[in-house]
Amino acid sequence: MTGLRIIFYPVILLLISFLLSSCGVVRTGTVSTGPVYDEDLEAGAMLQAGVASWYGPKFHGKTTANGETYNMEDFTAAHRTLPFNTVVRVTNQVNGKTVDVRINDRGPYVGDRIIDLSRRAAKEIDMIGPGTAEVEVFLLQEGDRPVTALNSSSRETFTVQLASFDTEGRAKQKSEKVSGSEVVRVNIGGREVYRVYYGTYEDRNDADQAMRNLRQRGYIGYVKQREN
Repeated sequence: MTGLRIIFYPVILLLISFLLSSCGVVRTGTVSTGPVYDEDLEAGAMLQAGVASWYGPKFHGKTTANGETYNMEDFTAAHRTLPFNTVVRVTNQVNGKTVDVRINDRGPYVGDRIIDLSRRAAKEIDMIGPGTAEVEVFLLQEGDRPVTALNSSSRETFTVQLASFDTEGRAKQKSEKVSGSEVVRVNIGGREVYRVYYGTYEDRNDADQAMRNLRQRGYIGYVKQREN
């Protein structure tokens, strides 16, 4: 009996060690095998409170993240994660002035700023001179996708896009060939497309590693911000 115990315990320890090391190899990031469900927010909901900034002449005439031409005299803004064409109300907490803007760009990526207003919008709430202001951001109207607690938080997530199709059927056929992928319906300029995504990652480095692993398996894709 004593001899059996001597053999049995090392085998168990070896098995546990193997399982733990296997988990470490497989989990190169947080991989989502299906859509992440989150409650939609209603119009009037406060999305964020924090620092707003503005951008103007240096970017005037350049292409925004959603493909438009930036016009600093339009009522638009950049946000890291809110769906494009979402309309929000920005309230300057110092003077109480408000302005309504449409999200058509990504940013700001400086410190803890939460929204970057066009020059025209910044002028409406008297923040041209100071350059920044403490603001509150409220949802007025959804854009290309529903607004949720996740995509209004400025916390970017990344994925590997493997393909994009005009029909859901073709997208599902592609997704079935890649274990762990999913089909996501996206509105692009009023037209619905079906993208095949692999994984959801909070760290872009993890997404890059996932893409390299997929390429070794013969799949072609690229890393993108999941919110775009």
